[in-house]
Amino acid sequence: MTPGLEVRGLRHSYGDVAVLRGVDLTVPSGALTAVVGRSGCGKSTLLRLVAGFDHPDEGTVAICGQAVTGPGGLVPPERRRIGYVTQEGNLFPHLTVARNITFGLTRRERRTRHRVVELLELVGLDESYAGRRPHELSGGQQQRVALARALAPRPDLVLLDEPFSALDPELRVGTRRAVADALAASGTTTVLVTHDQTEALSLAGRVAVLRDGIIVQEGEPADLYRRPGDDGVAAFLGDVVELPAQFRDGLATTALGDLPAERRNGSSSVLVRPEQITLRPVVEGAATAEVIGIDFFGPYAVVRVRIADGLVVNARCPGHLLPGVGERVGVAVTGTVL
Repeated sequence: MTPGLEVRGLRHSYGDVAVLRGVDLTVPSGALTAVVGRSGCGKSTLLRLVAGFDHPDEGTVAICGQAVTGPGGLVPPERRRIGYVTQEGNLFPHLTVARNITFGLTRRERRTRHRVVELLELVGLDESYAGRRPHELSGGQQQRVALARALAPRPDLVLLDEPFSALDPELRVGTRRAVADALAASGTTTVLVTHDQTEALSLAGRVAVLRDGIIVQEGEPADLYRRPGDDGVAAFLGDVVELPAQFRDGLATTALGDLPAERRNGSSSVLVRPEQITLRPVVEGAATAEVIGIDFFGPYAVVRVRIADGLVVNARCPGHLLPGVGERVGVAVTGTVL
């Protein structure tokens, strides 16, 4: 199957500053891929090059197998069949929801109310919203309307540029799930760029980690989280606890016991996710620790414990199963260490 988007060797600089240094990215047709990275790593620049708002210094971009940059010349943005949703949504304040949604359609299509109702339903809004104006909507509703507008012309590709970061936390989860469901229902190839690891891992079928202008690892969310390519990817995608280790016969000997691990050249430690560290009653002969602090978050808590050798590590525990500060507990590690 032809990829929905294929980027090869993409380079771009602003003056003397290299922002993208040879990006390769393949997005399967009809799927949602997230490009995740820290602020300033080049995520939005990548989207602008794909959309045609900026021109790459080197490299090629192909949408549904058709080159839009490269030796054959540049295809202008309006001919790339791309829908673009920004952080702010950028709805026209003087137009109704219906007129915002149909803005990019032909005059004949704009007169067809069925398409508006269909799109509102797709993004989880009732048709009664059609006559409202943007200031009468919540932030989450505005982003859903912005997505409906992007989907209205039936684009080959939708680009989402940090679309949920300006929303209040209570709106964010519901809005991004509604948007992801709408995109899946429409079968539209989508690229989401975000600095939010949780957002990327929970919404996307594939995740690409962008660091210092290149894709350092790409794959399914669970694979990236469980088998990161290096320490930097591991720490970026979630909290980690580093334990000094000695390796022998496939085991890493640590302060928390002997843990199965595959040694990499030069490694002298293992990385463990806080949720892999379990606290339990003290058992003779097993590792123990003293609870020195608890950060409570409701459904879970991060428990800081001091191991016998003085090393402090964090364990993530269910909120209803917490020890007390000063209590002595048993400590064990479950699953495969990194």
